[in-house]
Amino acid sequence: MSGVKIRVPRKLVAEMNVVPYIDVMLVLLVIFMATAPMMTQGINVDLPDSNSDPIDTTKNEPVIISVTADGSYFIDVGGDGQKSSSLETVKGHVLRIQKHKPSTLFLVEGDGNVAYARVVTLMGALQEAGISQLGLVTEPQGRNE
Repeated sequence: MSGVKIRVPRKLVAEMNVVPYIDVMLVLLVIFMATAPMMTQGINVDLPDSNSDPIDTTKNEPVIISVTADGSYFIDVGGDGQKSSSLETVKGHVLRIQKHKPSTLFLVEGDGNVAYARVVTLMGALQEAGISQLGLVTEPQGRNE
């Protein structure tokens, strides 16, 4: 019996090899990092110049409401910022956002060529909706585009 070898079966390893998954995740991370800045949408507004200090938006991302040169209102809600809205629709969105996140900062972005009354009307409607944190967006003075 000296020449007979008994084969002992190897234990099965019940571990998952995660190295390929890590490689795929790193590739996806690089793709998202490269494409995220390109996905920013907005309304083209010619902002007036101002000599004011910037607002700290690191705590909460503000909701931007735009008034274009033709007097149309746009609100950036969930990436749907390209659709023109009536003042009542904007007010409805604002009330819904304020209900869910009371500390939200609302910024009005008025085109420099729009009638002042349109911006004041919007700000009055926002104050009627109970918005207490309201700001105006301007360009830094001396910045020419």
